[in-house]
Amino acid sequence: MSTIKEIKVPDIGDFSDVEIIEILVKPGDSLKAEDPVMTLESDKATMDVPCPEDGQVAELLVKVGDRVAEGTPILKLQAAGTSEQAATEVAQAPTPSASAPSTDPAPTSGPVASASVDVIVPDIGDFEDVEIIEVFVKPGDAVNVEDPLITLESDKATMEVPSSDAGTIETVLVKVGDRISAGTAVVRLSTSGGVATVPSVPAASTPEVAKADSAPVQAAPTSSAAEPSKIDETAFRKAHASPSVRKFARELGVDLSKLSGSGRKNRITKEDVQNYVKQAVTKAESGVAATPAASGSGIPAMPEVDFSKFGEIETQDLPRIKKISGKNLHRVWLNIPAVTHHDEVDITDLENFRKELKDEAAKQGVRITLLAFIMKALAANLKQFPTFNSSLTPDGERLILKKYFHIGVAVDTPNGLVVPVIRDVDQKSVYDLARDLGEMSVKARDGKLKSQDMQGGSMTISSLGGIGGTAFTPLVNAPEVAILGLTRSRMQPVWNGKEFIPRLMQPVDVSYDHRVIDGAEAARFVASLGKYLTDIRRVLL
Repeated sequence: MSTIKEIKVPDIGDFSDVEIIEILVKPGDSLKAEDPVMTLESDKATMDVPCPEDGQVAELLVKVGDRVAEGTPILKLQAAGTSEQAATEVAQAPTPSASAPSTDPAPTSGPVASASVDVIVPDIGDFEDVEIIEVFVKPGDAVNVEDPLITLESDKATMEVPSSDAGTIETVLVKVGDRISAGTAVVRLSTSGGVATVPSVPAASTPEVAKADSAPVQAAPTSSAAEPSKIDETAFRKAHASPSVRKFARELGVDLSKLSGSGRKNRITKEDVQNYVKQAVTKAESGVAATPAASGSGIPAMPEVDFSKFGEIETQDLPRIKKISGKNLHRVWLNIPAVTHHDEVDITDLENFRKELKDEAAKQGVRITLLAFIMKALAANLKQFPTFNSSLTPDGERLILKKYFHIGVAVDTPNGLVVPVIRDVDQKSVYDLARDLGEMSVKARDGKLKSQDMQGGSMTISSLGGIGGTAFTPLVNAPEVAILGLTRSRMQPVWNGKEFIPRLMQPVDVSYDHRVIDGAEAARFVASLGKYLTDIRRVLL
């Protein structure tokens, strides 16, 4: 008896309303426990949703672009062992060899009569006018049902179009770069003879590729690069490659996480896998250990070092927050041409004013700090310099100017740095801001921040004032275009034209995206911010 189970999104931490960017399965697919079924992406992380048990996909309940949270139903799974699954497994079994005769028809057999069939793009959700980035077949190729024909890529997902019938390719009706939608014919297929007995491996029909297929299998014992046991499964699943390339890499024992992608948007292609294998075989034959491929940015990977040979060590997992933020920081470092402007601001009068309000604030249950005043000054300054309150579109061609003033504040927690966002800073009093800061800091340290608490910032403040330092270079918190860094204020002798007098000076460091902001504009921004902080009454003007 068939058993259908509803599979839901498992616990994904503090994330909610997360977008689906890729669906990795379709109805009829057989799954094993922990096989990824879809990929989710928040502003902080990309994560796969695994299948909790063996079975066959009966129905998909979501599509690319949907937003889900923990507990959202995503698919219906037919439990392993049912009659329907058994039928599917028989249909997908390889054709028996000549040495094992059988009276049963070949599982992949098609119609006996000769016919031509146009294979069309199936329902691909809400996507239209999607670009073809790969064509796997050519006239004369034999294909089976479900063999991939082409790969499509939208701004949200990559998907393959499988063959609906078995047969031989008569004509390829599209090419790389064409844009198609559901219902578009992609190939004309001849079903004459009815059977495609040899499973096709796209792009593996040339002698050079066939040689690459066989060589690594022979060389596997001497090549660590082609050793299946060395594959990092987590990193492998996150590699930017199509399902057919993943299958191809697994057959050759190649860890995709070690490859750079030469395709569009650093996508890993079959040629990348083949070249990696050839390199590994060449290295093995020459007695030289294979080196990891460069990362997608073209930067060579760091070598792996066995530190235990130098003495006692302990290995700890990075906290989840640091793993997530680390990838984002690396992306920012590689993509944003940032410059930092350093200066000092006289906050003597501001600090005296804060001290005057200290007792009054305490009666209202508020601990008032300089940071609340600085946030107020920064919001006023952003109104004077709207370019700093903007974001670039992903193509870098347009600037999005924001009409709101939400300030992010970096908070140091035991698990790493997080950036909660205080909203509508321009509309709140200093007391309100101090209260919001206190509440957000507690939520951050307790790990109770929600994803919406860390989104929508205009500009971020990173303050090391309570720790020390004289200056630093904060990284821009993309997609923002600037960040304000603060270190510890200190008393300094300042010349007033007649004598040196003691003044409390606050170092400020503003890093900015040089594609949006030039040096002169940054200098004017910092000078203007200094005026607000020197005389906080200017915020009222």
